[in-house]
Amino acid sequence: MKEVYSKNQAAHSLQETNRKHIKAKNNHGNPIRLPSKILAVIADPSSPTDAVYVAESAGNARRIVVDTGEKSAIYRGPTAPLTSLALSPNGATLFAGCWDKSIWSWDTRTRSPQRRYQGHTDFVKAVLTLRLSSSPKTDILISGSSDATIIIWSIDSGKKLHTLQSHLRGVLDLAIDPLTYNPLDTDSGEVVFFSADSYRKIRRWKITSGAHVEEIDSQNPIVAHETSVYALRFDSDGDLWTASADGTAKCLSREHGWKTDTELAHGDYVRSVAVGEEEGVVVTAGRDEDLKVWERGSGNLVRVFDGHWEEVMGLVILQGRVVSVSIDGTLRTWGLKPEESRGTRQNGKQEQIDEEKHDGGGGNDVVLTEEEERELAEIMADE
Repeated sequence: MKEVYSKNQAAHSLQETNRKHIKAKNNHGNPIRLPSKILAVIADPSSPTDAVYVAESAGNARRIVVDTGEKSAIYRGPTAPLTSLALSPNGATLFAGCWDKSIWSWDTRTRSPQRRYQGHTDFVKAVLTLRLSSSPKTDILISGSSDATIIIWSIDSGKKLHTLQSHLRGVLDLAIDPLTYNPLDTDSGEVVFFSADSYRKIRRWKITSGAHVEEIDSQNPIVAHETSVYALRFDSDGDLWTASADGTAKCLSREHGWKTDTELAHGDYVRSVAVGEEEGVVVTAGRDEDLKVWERGSGNLVRVFDGHWEEVMGLVILQGRVVSVSIDGTLRTWGLKPEESRGTRQNGKQEQIDEEKHDGGGGNDVVLTEEEERELAEIMADE
């Protein structure tokens, strides 16, 4: 019995490697290829229509100009994977959460390493920054970790100001409530941020200009999913979009006490969600390798982008298009206008496509050339 299982497992492994090898050759989304897995992406606010920062498993962060593919800056230092990125309130410093349990930082212009923030006991999975006041200047770094804690840091001094311990499992993402924070007017008195964990709980925190922190309604965290919540994103209305390992993305309505207003059944783990305000769409992506585009108002699936050949880890909207990054080592850009459809599967055929994808049916059997068979053998040998 074990021998049969082992043979079946080997056959499946070969089939999956074959599938990825073939799919890796596609150019959907105009791929920009990097030398290691890409684990996170954020927009560059200094060039919001065409530049992003990415985090790599090799320990590097990069700034990439999407239109040209130019890797205009590389930030080195860590030897472990980077999981998350944030820019300082003035954009002069890039921060990266790392598997080595610390947060690294660099001068964005000179690329020289700056302060390293150490205090967590496990992977750092999320980072964000905010300015609590302009006089005196109070810039704060917030980090969430697999150790189930959130640490509040002074960016200028590097001192740990608070350690928040309400989460019972690893913290996976952080997000600032935009209705409590205006980066151009930082003397609002208090800011609210949200945190999500692998125990499906979403918690809310209030931090004042004096860097005092308290949890909001600690006995009643938001529970909208069945399992891990990977991503938190606010839209312009102040509603919260979430992405979860339960296979769904949801819109939690502020007006209705953070209850589910819209549910998007992506299927499989959903790693990221992005809201295209001007385009009127929501984009989801995750383990099934697809980007799915949904009509924001109705929740209807309108488009599927097919190009990545490994799990998609992050999404960011850049004025009429969405940028996706994956552990396949590529960054891809997809137009959100109806006429920009390369690599697109239309909703009407989605069920058939999904079935063919999992069953290997629909006439998609691949016959390898002799050269491709040699390449595949080399890949298998390397693994």
